[in-house]
Amino acid sequence: MNEAFVQLSCPACDKQWEDEPTALHAPDTDFTCPDCGESRHPSEFMRTDRDLEVLKDFTES
Repeated sequence: MNEAFVQLSCPACDKQWEDEPTALHAPDTDFTCPDCGESRHPSEFMRTDRDLEVLKDFTES
């Protein structure tokens, strides 16, 4: 099985990091930046549309 990662970027503090999609919340719940505490919809933290697709794929199964 291949490992998957999504690239994240906080729109408030510009922190950039990667995380496993299984470690993140479902895409319909707010996500909080681990640095500044900003809470927003997960799509605002995803660096690309593909990252959001990967998150959705992992949370649907």
